[in-house]
Amino acid sequence: MRSFEELGLSKRALDAVGRLGYETPTPVQQMAIPLVLEGRDVIAAASTGTGKTAAFLLPVLDKMPKRVKGRTAPRALVITPTRELAEQIAYNSTRIARTCGLYSTVVFGGKPYAPQIRELRRGTDILIATPGRLNDLIERGVADLSGVEVLVLDEADRMLDMGFLPAVRSIVAKVPQARQTLLFSATIDESIQKNLADLLTDPEIVQIAQKGETAKIVEQFILPVSNNQKLELLKCLLDEKGHDRVIVFARTRHRAEDVARDLKRAGFHAVCIHSDKTQGQRKQALQSFRTGDAGVIVATDVLARGIDIPEVDYVVNYDLPDMPEDYIHRIGRTGRAGNAGFAVSFVAQKQLDRLVAIEALIGRSLPVMRIDSFDVDMAQLNKPSRREKAKEREGASKKGAKSAARAKRYREKKQEKRDYDYTGYGDLRKGAKKRKDMRAGDEPTEDRKPKRSHVGRKPKPQAKGARKGSAKSGSDKRPGRSQRKKRR
Repeated sequence: MRSFEELGLSKRALDAVGRLGYETPTPVQQMAIPLVLEGRDVIAAASTGTGKTAAFLLPVLDKMPKRVKGRTAPRALVITPTRELAEQIAYNSTRIARTCGLYSTVVFGGKPYAPQIRELRRGTDILIATPGRLNDLIERGVADLSGVEVLVLDEADRMLDMGFLPAVRSIVAKVPQARQTLLFSATIDESIQKNLADLLTDPEIVQIAQKGETAKIVEQFILPVSNNQKLELLKCLLDEKGHDRVIVFARTRHRAEDVARDLKRAGFHAVCIHSDKTQGQRKQALQSFRTGDAGVIVATDVLARGIDIPEVDYVVNYDLPDMPEDYIHRIGRTGRAGNAGFAVSFVAQKQLDRLVAIEALIGRSLPVMRIDSFDVDMAQLNKPSRREKAKEREGASKKGAKSAARAKRYREKKQEKRDYDYTGYGDLRKGAKKRKDMRAGDEPTEDRKPKRSHVGRKPKPQAKGARKGSAKSGSDKRPGRSQRKKRR
């Protein structure tokens, strides 16, 4: 095991290591730091929680000369996909930069522009940014990237998943070509090589995590359960296994909100975080969890990558993720920095295909956790037979056929009413249009009474405020019979 002193870091960088509380370098730090100090381009793949942030911050800031007086454009640029990651990198960067006599600035969306613009105009050495906000600042003429010597793409696979490739390429076009480029990712797959490999020059590959590799120290389990019993199972699990440092992952933001609300009603101290929350709300939720004010944090995959929350006891996959790779990032929130942890996933029968994909990715089957306070429904792990699926499809088709037949009968009845044409006494009295097939001059049949004349009938009383006399159509505006009598 090599020490930080053997990696070639200067005394000021080693002072920063002590300030961060690091004792021995992680494998990715041992391999990446010397390469970065040599000025090589690097593509590094490592599991979450393995110290990737320090692997690029320490050497980048170490080899950077002290800041000169006056306003300076950033000499190092770190692009990261989310606000939480940007804040976390900025926190570590500030602690290292102070020791090295440098200055660090972070910009991301969800915050006012004015303070970030002031920071950039004062000058900085290392800029940490999310793609969207940085492009906005470039268009405003505030962010000057002409002096960037080192470009870092952090969580590159996540940026591609979130659709940031055009924004990243737009930013890279503003950076000098004569630069050092470092790409850090959880995995190196075909998408990374196809879309981002051309941004680097003869890069060294640092492969710590193979695709599908999870943290060795994290125990993994499943709990079969129907969808309508998941909440009850979660409560039993928290009561039995503890609820002081737990992350619960839900599939959607609405699901996360519902679970957090139900846990609060049950007496648990829970907070919620997802992409629809404001930056202030997300920061407050994370802070409450970090300080222990909230023992449970319910989150979507916005929390699955890169966020360093120390000493998480265990992770619960309330819903299995859509992509099996996201499972690896989720459970990586526990078992970090050598601490023990475990992960448990709730599995309903309709999610068996996702479980199969996850087990294929990690290369092993996941055991069922034993829990005393809840009767686990093992039948959820039984795949429905072809006969059962056929019956289900047949039932659905029969139900659809019945609905279609009802709709057809309804349309036919409406059409019958529309086609039926009649003219009765009431229609004639009310002035309804006559039957289409009646010939001109036809008289009502004998069983119908002739139309009564209005002559001799008393006029209907007029409403208050109504004008006397009724205006007839055309130019005939003579008063009615009753009005003529009064005038006489």
